[in-house]
Amino acid sequence: MLNKKITHNTCSINEKLVRDIAYDILANVMQFRITKEDESIYCNVRCNSCYEPHISKIVNSIEKSEPILFVLPAFPGKSPNPQKVLGPLPDMAERYSLQFLNDLCKSIQKIYPAGARILICSDGRVFSNVIGMKDSDITSYQKELDLIIRKLELTYISTFHLDQLYGGDDFENMRHDLMKSFGKPISLLKEKVSRGINEHGSREDKEANRMYRSITKFLFEDSLYPGQLKSRTEIQKDAKKRAYSVIQLSNAWSDFIAQKFPEHVRLSIHPQTCGDVKIGIKLSNESSITPWHGVALNINGKIMFVKRFEAEKLKAQLVYNENAQPDYYIL
Repeated sequence: MLNKKITHNTCSINEKLVRDIAYDILANVMQFRITKEDESIYCNVRCNSCYEPHISKIVNSIEKSEPILFVLPAFPGKSPNPQKVLGPLPDMAERYSLQFLNDLCKSIQKIYPAGARILICSDGRVFSNVIGMKDSDITSYQKELDLIIRKLELTYISTFHLDQLYGGDDFENMRHDLMKSFGKPISLLKEKVSRGINEHGSREDKEANRMYRSITKFLFEDSLYPGQLKSRTEIQKDAKKRAYSVIQLSNAWSDFIAQKFPEHVRLSIHPQTCGDVKIGIKLSNESSITPWHGVALNINGKIMFVKRFEAEKLKAQLVYNENAQPDYYIL
């Protein structure tokens, strides 16, 4: 009886230790999370409701002494609007964000020796035809992103994209196959967005409405560039229409990722609600915008992301890289 009791207590202690480590790991991630503004005053870094959807995956990895696995749909490709970015290729903004994510994994390794890995599922190919990005630019962006990871020895970061799923270069057919397997009717999405306007709508409906408004804003901004001939009203109408297609494709990609990588803790670049299946996460400690929607601005050694026209308005100096490509601004 005594031996059984000791064994039982030892197991209990070990289980508590594993769970404590798991919570510490999540706390490292949660310090960089992004939530909806109306929830940030209620949730703190140790909010149990926010932790519960993810803790079991981390515990499972710890029990097997394996790295904690995260998956992040992000880094789609540069915005097509030249007023926001320097061009179609990754620049210092991407390098800084990738280093930021790699450093996050390093901080986890200080707590848990097996460390962590972040898989970036580049989603630009999924909806490039809807948001006005050239497939050739997506290909160049993806290749350059992988080159940055190798060159900077960001060993905790890896990438995955639609091309690896289907192979070849028939990108339109890739998107068709993805939608055939994981797509949902756009009519269902429109119903969710409509219900989300109502204060009594479900959390899922409200999130769909928030996402729709956010994507519409980005599409509207990306279409406002010198030389375009449409009125703002026409651009807004077109952005609203395309936003549904972007979300439909993005949701299909998200569902595929959930099925393909079930053991990975799911991250997102978008604000998430308390207790959601994803954790919204920043890609820089100093900036709220993503690197593909802006440029890096160096102010006295501190890097932040701004839109290109904002850097130029500040009279910041453009700096070129070793390949004579525009890279970042310095003030």
